[in-house]
Parts: sequence; structure tokens; C-alpha cells
Amino acid sequence: MLDTDLLIVGGGPVGLYACYYAGMRGLAVTVIDSLPHLGGQTAALYPEKNIYDIAGFPAVTGRELISRLTEQAVSANPTVVLGEEALRLAEMPDGTFVAATANENSIRARAILLTAGIGRFTPRPLPALQGYTGSGVEHVLEAPHTYADRDVVIVGGGDSAVDWANALAPHSRSVTVVHRRARFRAHESSVAMLRSSATRVLINSEISHVHGDTALEAVTIHDCASGTTERIPATLLVPALGHIASLGGLTSWGIDFLGKQIAVDTNMATSRPGVYAAGDITTYPGKVALIAVGFGEAATAVNNIAVTLHPDEQLFPGHSSEKLPEPAQ
Repeated sequence: MLDTDLLIVGGGPVGLYACYYAGMRGLAVTVIDSLPHLGGQTAALYPEKNIYDIAGFPAVTGRELISRLTEQAVSANPTVVLGEEALRLAEMPDGTFVAATANENSIRARAILLTAGIGRFTPRPLPALQGYTGSGVEHVLEAPHTYADRDVVIVGGGDSAVDWANALAPHSRSVTVVHRRARFRAHESSVAMLRSSATRVLINSEISHVHGDTALEAVTIHDCASGTTERIPATLLVPALGHIASLGGLTSWGIDFLGKQIAVDTNMATSRPGVYAAGDITTYPGKVALIAVGFGEAATAVNNIAVTLHPDEQLFPGHSSEKLPEPAQ
């Protein structure tokens, strides 16, 4: 069993900042996330998209933001558990909690902080991929320049699909967007950029077959309006059809929910003593769902957790600049 002071459930931007802040307060911290990587929704859905509401950054891509937050969080020497979902929570006689994962692993913590965003999210399935087990299908992409020699086919008409197409178009050998409707759901300026690029846009269309044994080689596209089909080269297929969000086992943790969000007080405490929450998963009067707000909620939660675990400490830890060594003369 893994022992820790604070278990943070959710490794997105708010969870990463909370991890860093827990380290500042001298807490042993563990971060768990159901995704195979840190960064949550930001890393999975819009790593190349600019974010404009982070203090100190006129604009920063999701990828850069997660990279910097991860670098900051590492200073806390956390234990990171990826690809695992915390399903069940039990309270021990000594007041500690034990979270059990889907793989029957256990983490014992003195306090819990939920930064799970919209919960566990899984990609909506693409019917044409049923039974396909080869490579060449990716839901989360690396930096665009790594796909320079690929024929890319992106399926979808939302922001994620259009943003990826615009990011890959200058780098990949070819980019084709396949959308089953005539209108896109993405931001108008992004769609205008898409249509002015070298990307081929096929509307009222869908993928009917994928071709290739161990690796993707081509896809067959069905034009729903004319009934015709066309086979085109494809070495990378990106299904960008959105995600299905689920709160999973959190709903059985004895916490008061308002819809799909957790009600918290001004300390970011939930209705269950010892369990706190921050970020998009929380709700309270006047809540503003911004990453920047989530950072403040994380700091509030961690400071209140710190004094709960160590009553002799102060709620306000002092300014971070006071903790740094003086520069060498």
C-alpha cells in the first residue's frame, strides 16, 4: 500500500499546481489520473491551442502550460500514478483514507483533494474502427512537427478536429478533414483558417472502412450526399469526435454533488470531512470556470489541508519569495 499525506485525484493544470503547492507546505503528495499522461483535458484535447487567461502569459499553448506546470510540480517530489482510476474510498479508524483503484491497488492518505475536472473522459468511438487493432490511430498527438511524413485524416467538426488540422497542415505530407455534416461547430476564425489552408475538407462524409493489417495504410470515405466512395492514403487517423465524461466512482464517496459538480465551502472543503476539491469539478455561488480561478482554489485548498494536518502551522504560509535563497553577491 502506498502511503501519502495528500492524495490529489486528477493530474490536469489545477492538480499539478496543487501538487506544487503541497510541496511548498511540506506535504508528501501523490497524484493519480486515469489518463496515461499528466495534463488532463488540456493535454489531451488542445495542446496546440493558445490559452489567454493565464496570468503572466499573454498567450500560452496547452502543451507549454502543462510542461511548465509539470516542471513546477516535480519540485514537490510527488508520487505519480497514471492510467489508474480511484474507484472506492474508505475511512480508517485512525481517520486516514484508503482509495482503491480499478487495478486493486491501494493508496492511504491523510487528506484528499479532488481536481478531476469534468471527470474521466473517453473518446467517442468511430464505428469504422471496430475490430481494427493495427497502429496509426491516435487520440492524443505529439508536437505537430513529428508528423512531417504522414498522410493525416482527421474525423470531426468541432474545435479539437479543426485545431489539429490547422496545427498539422504546415508540417504533414497531407491533411484531410472528414465531417459528416455541412457546418462545423468550431470557432469561425479557426474554420476560416482551415478553409484557406492546404487541408482537404470533405463535408457530408464519413469513413466507412480502414485499410491495413499491422499499420494503417488508407481509408475509404463515403460521401453521404452522392453515395460515392473514395479511397485515400492515410498513415495517421485522428478520431476527434468528442469525449464522454464520467465521474466514475467519485459519486459513491459520500460527497454532496450538485449535478455533476461538487459543492464546496470557502475552504474548498466538500461535505465529507478531510475531502477537498478545486477546479472545474467544484461549484459555489459566483463560481467562474477558468484555469486561473482553479489555481487560486488549489492554493486555498492546500493551505487549509496543511493546517488541518498540522494544527500548529499558520494558514498563510508567507510569501514564496521569502522561501527562496538570496541571490549570490
